[in-house]
Amino acid sequence: MNKFKSLLSLILICLINVIHAQNIYRDPSKPIDERVKDLVSKLTLDEKVHQMVNSSPAIPRLGIPAYDWWNEALHGVARSGVATVFPQAIAFGATFDDRLINKVSTAISDEARAMYNAAQADNYHQRFGGLTFWTPNINIFRDPRWGRGQETYGEDPFLTSKIGVAFVKGMQGDDPNHLKVAACAKHFAVHSGPERLRHEFNAIATPKDLYETYLPAFKALVDAHVEAVMCAYNRTNNEPCCGSNLLLDSVLRDQWHFKGHVVSDCGAISDFYMGHHVVPGQPEAVALSVKHGVDLDCGDEYPALVVAVKRGLITEKEIDAR
Repeated sequence: MNKFKSLLSLILICLINVIHAQNIYRDPSKPIDERVKDLVSKLTLDEKVHQMVNSSPAIPRLGIPAYDWWNEALHGVARSGVATVFPQAIAFGATFDDRLINKVSTAISDEARAMYNAAQADNYHQRFGGLTFWTPNINIFRDPRWGRGQETYGEDPFLTSKIGVAFVKGMQGDDPNHLKVAACAKHFAVHSGPERLRHEFNAIATPKDLYETYLPAFKALVDAHVEAVMCAYNRTNNEPCCGSNLLLDSVLRDQWHFKGHVVSDCGAISDFYMGHHVVPGQPEAVALSVKHGVDLDCGDEYPALVVAVKRGLITEKEIDAR
């Protein structure tokens, strides 16, 4: 009997080792790039594209829980329960005190972590329960017709950069290996025109104004290792921001070497054909967005990537890269 038990134990150990060998993505001792590659290889195309929307469904066969990337913390954790409400962001800019704002965002991220722990304990995986926060808004506020100026730190690029960096560092923490929460620099870029026209507006900026006014704060936050960047609704210099060769490929990835992920503003991909009219329809829009490096769709457009692949508008390999 003892020999039988020993043999059974040995078989179980061998099976466990085989399972681990076949599931590198579950092995925390492996390099993260190797684990990601292994996991992606196990996903179907349909599963991949559904993981590229903000409300990502669970994949039980791979042990992947549902996750919603949408969370807000503009001046306190929003919509997740009882939390401290700090002054609006425009008041943060008025302090001219980046150390104070770092203390504020540290308090916000403390509460965010506590709320996330509570959500996990309740098996809650829906919107406003995660650790990815679409904050801060570092657009330059120079047009009173824009309806979200109070979310910014004002009209000055230097001040916006200093306050924005302080906020991001307080949110993301100082652990060299782990993020406290993930912050997001938005809305990239030149997003401050008339609110009513934001889904069709074309912001024309000279290179001087672009690099001296509208991009410095984003560059500062990328240098501070902000985890995500959100592309804007509008067009900038004739290109939709979420499909922009200039902003996403040339500036963000090539010049600034941004290594995080890019998320669209909510519904911005549908603006490609409904507002900006740069493509004829949904498959072309999602293909254009992914080709220019938008990893995550806030909305429900990216499942159309399946059709885009079938029509030869994009390859599955290009989707895997995101």
